[in-house]
Amino acid sequence: MDNALMGKISQKGQVVIPSAIRKALGLTKGTEVYFEVKDNEIRIKKRPTALDWSDLVNQYPVEDVDIDENGHYDSKKSPDFHDWIVNG
Repeated sequence: MDNALMGKISQKGQVVIPSAIRKALGLTKGTEVYFEVKDNEIRIKKRPTALDWSDLVNQYPVEDVDIDENGHYDSKKSPDFHDWIVNG
């Protein structure tokens, strides 16, 4: 969402988040957000839910690596293991 949208602050200090932004980010009643202030700007971020974290973790690739009693593994069975250990 690249468009800047305007809003106003109420007497109670409340700001309405435009519906287009709420829909784009999946913000609903009760969604927790947090605020950051930096360089005369306010940034509002959606607090990740347990489901958000679960979805993120599920995106990581899984590679089963059999390591023998001497700490060796078969590089043909686990071709990406060395790169992951060395480069993260």
